[in-house]
Amino acid sequence: MQSASPTRLESFPPPFRAAVIGATGGLGAAFVSALHGAPGVSSVLRFARRAGDAPDIIALDVTDEASIARAAASITHEGRPLRLVVIATGMLTDDGGTGPEKSIRELGAARLAHSFAVNAIGPALVMRHFAPLLAREGKVVMAALSARVGSISDNRLGGWYGYRASKAALNQLIRTAAIEIGARRRDACVLALHPGTVATGLSRPFVQASDAKVRPPAEAANALLRVIDEATPQMSGTLLGWDGAPIPF
Repeated sequence: MQSASPTRLESFPPPFRAAVIGATGGLGAAFVSALHGAPGVSSVLRFARRAGDAPDIIALDVTDEASIARAAASITHEGRPLRLVVIATGMLTDDGGTGPEKSIRELGAARLAHSFAVNAIGPALVMRHFAPLLAREGKVVMAALSARVGSISDNRLGGWYGYRASKAALNQLIRTAAIEIGARRRDACVLALHPGTVATGLSRPFVQASDAKVRPPAEAANALLRVIDEATPQMSGTLLGWDGAPIPF
């Protein structure tokens, strides 16, 4: 798969609207730029924790359900249908600069709760409030950024307790939502996506110690949008890598 080239999202009935949650983050902003360049997309709704970052940003804090509900309620049903929601939020290092727990001795209730609030509970509540807004017919996709380290069966290195556990919880929430939504909407696809190591603020403190290939945000966003474009309802409820390969839960 040539991840650098833009995708046209030709599997979606045009024209349609897309929404990006976490639109001002490194990867979220790259999703917005790529979606603006897709010919079938009529507009991109942008949501972020700080609405003042740009005039058209809608405030949405994934740790505040009332904020999520207000953001969803602000979307008018007039105009083009909403067919794609990308949840591009996540936390590896907290606001104080503290990284993921490397040892069980570092575990604490507050840090674990915050990891789950940002990485699992928040995206689940976004699904709750945004799923009813998706188009009733034709292909629709709700995708959330997860991580390979959230795979329980793939965990051979240990460490990163809160991040691993919260992403594993997100994977389960996505799987469960996919079953429910798929029972009512045959063309719906709910996905967990692993972007690989991307050159963003989330990964910056750790990439020097990693031998993984680091991708620019634009490359990663285009690769994931291609995965979304090629996704079918039979793939719903799975964790897919940036190259489209399935990753076991």
